[in-house]
Amino acid sequence: MAMTDPLGDMLTRIRNGQQAKKDSVLSPASKLRANVLEVLQREGYIRGYSEDETGPHKALRIELKYFEGEPAIKHVARVSKPGRRIYSGSKELPSVRNGLGITIVSTPRGVLSDAEARESNVGGEVLAEVF
Repeated sequence: MAMTDPLGDMLTRIRNGQQAKKDSVLSPASKLRANVLEVLQREGYIRGYSEDETGPHKALRIELKYFEGEPAIKHVARVSKPGRRIYSGSKELPSVRNGLGITIVSTPRGVLSDAEARESNVGGEVLAEVF
């Protein structure tokens, strides 16, 4: 069966992997997923990611991050879903936990965090929120 929300699937794999205290998780590779992982790495929510070609298809190995035994990501949620897309201008981008978290936004300048999008004065599709 075809996957309807690949990004949501990757975020769920990260959430489940951290609850199970895994060092890393695998997710099928795509450009959007890699761009979202790049934002998570820049913001310090994951240790890193790399391409894994051990199976028949390319995959992304996501290195999860912990701080004193607790996951670095307390909450990760998909905002814009395939059934209901959510768009926001640069001035209206939502703030997560009064700036303690980030919103990941797909803009014409690429996938950015909410702070980077406000700085570049671009809006776009609100993909996910993380804190």
